[in-house]
Amino acid sequence: MENKQLTKNMDKINVTYVFKFEQTHDEIAFDNYMQAHWADSFIYSAVYLIVIFGTQVYMQNRKRYELRPYLALWSGLLAVFSIIGSFRTLPEMVWSLKTQGFFYSCCNSSFIDQGNVSSFWTALFTLSKVLELGDTVFIVLRKQPLIFLHWYHHITVLWYCWFSYSEKIAPGRWFMVMNYVVHSFMYSYYCVRALQYQLPKWVNMFITTLQVIQMIMGIVVNIVAYNALNEGKQCHHNYRNIRFCLIMYFSYLVLFLHFFYSTYIVKKPSTRGQHDKQKVH
Repeated sequence: MENKQLTKNMDKINVTYVFKFEQTHDEIAFDNYMQAHWADSFIYSAVYLIVIFGTQVYMQNRKRYELRPYLALWSGLLAVFSIIGSFRTLPEMVWSLKTQGFFYSCCNSSFIDQGNVSSFWTALFTLSKVLELGDTVFIVLRKQPLIFLHWYHHITVLWYCWFSYSEKIAPGRWFMVMNYVVHSFMYSYYCVRALQYQLPKWVNMFITTLQVIQMIMGIVVNIVAYNALNEGKQCHHNYRNIRFCLIMYFSYLVLFLHFFYSTYIVKKPSTRGQHDKQKVH
């Protein structure tokens, strides 16, 4: 009862308008679907790997496709989706931090409760990880470098989101909001670059820095949840998920730091545009 009341309060305080599709979202039905189908993420990943590496082989002796208008449209649509997702989920995050505190934001999963606006956007966020696999198709058809970080990140995020949805882990609030915000900048950047507008190098560095901060915060909120469980406090998380999540975020942090170092520190200004050629997520 307490969580339901908190959810109602959040909607009243933070959301100026609730759309019909947000009100009618059936979180229980979606949760049941994810429990029954989370393993489908492995099938999607297998098809993804076959398609991207098979296409790379197919394109070896063929001329690259430009696809700039399609890439701009694709990135633009994902940017709009991420921006809307940010605006619909950030209020709940701000409410949690301002009225309940940082610990609450890491250990209470009220953001996903039935009737909460962010519940609908959590479901869309989870499904969007399948759609985002399409990013890589543009890379291989345009014969751009396909770095390990790119496809590794796509696959593991898909696995984790689909596996973790039904566990309703509280730090998922952080994972989702941070990802929405970072992707708002990232896909907007890709859209502008696909339209062949030049942007200063600091924009590239800013986006990669946001990604690094995202990984650090992912580690921090998991450590907070881990300590809470060790101290016997109530926290909507579990040790198995924490272990997997920490391994995942630590690996991302190392890979993104390496990318930042090799792209912006070791390489000189003559490599402008390298960030575009080596897309990361």
